[in-house]
Amino acid sequence: MTELNRILYVEDDDDVRRLAALTLQAVGGFTVEACASGTEALRKAEGFAPQLLLLDVMMPEMDGPTTLERLRLLEATRATPAIFMTAKVQPQEVARYRALGSIDVISKPFDPMSLSAQVRDIWSRRDG
Repeated sequence: MTELNRILYVEDDDDVRRLAALTLQAVGGFTVEACASGTEALRKAEGFAPQLLLLDVMMPEMDGPTTLERLRLLEATRATPAIFMTAKVQPQEVARYRALGSIDVISKPFDPMSLSAQVRDIWSRRDG
């Protein structure tokens, strides 16, 4: 199984984005490209070639599901596994995110210190 190293993280909230990116790097040892919007993610995705997409669901202009849909049109992210992060984790919402192509959902608010472990756990289960 491929080891996870490169994460494209999209979150519009500056504080949440900084905190999550910092802990994913410092605690998880990941290389993280943190983007403030779906538009920025689309601009950076090809050059970064992420192994995982970590997407906030509710963002202005382009939400997480729309961002994922657009990232699927790019060669570099066509088949890249995606995880949505959201406070909306009712079963029907989670089912919708999975139908959109997400391998799992991380609920917000999340514990920054256990975020890397959550991501690794989801990554290890992605094919199962």
